[in-house]
Amino acid sequence: MTSQTHPVDHELIEAAAHVARTRCRGDNHTMAAAARARDGRIVTAVNAYHFTGGPCAELVVVGAAAAQGVYELATIVAVGDRERGVVPPCGRCRQVLLDYFPGLRVIVGAGDHVREVPIADLLPETYVWADHQLDAG
Repeated sequence: MTSQTHPVDHELIEAAAHVARTRCRGDNHTMAAAARARDGRIVTAVNAYHFTGGPCAELVVVGAAAAQGVYELATIVAVGDRERGVVPPCGRCRQVLLDYFPGLRVIVGAGDHVREVPIADLLPETYVWADHQLDAG
């Protein structure tokens, strides 16, 4: 774990918070995510909650970004509805985000203590899927 931090992208937090306030309704959509592309664009999305394990907002934003031609994400944040603030990614999202974007920074923490950390810092002793494929170099 590197404990490396970066300046916090407050514009990205506000983008996710805005979507959480205006688009999250009822039990199906309770989280919003915003990701900043390497070229500066911001992509947003909401989760699709379902008792079978519907996708989290972070995974939906990955698909939404690809649908918009964005394949390189620099930073991501998730914000809960009902003013719950920044919410860290679950274990599944941490793994997917690490595999898709190994250089990604994730905004975590609460209130005045939010910070950006490398995705690898959220998964000590990481398992990188690509490293274990038969065709891996």
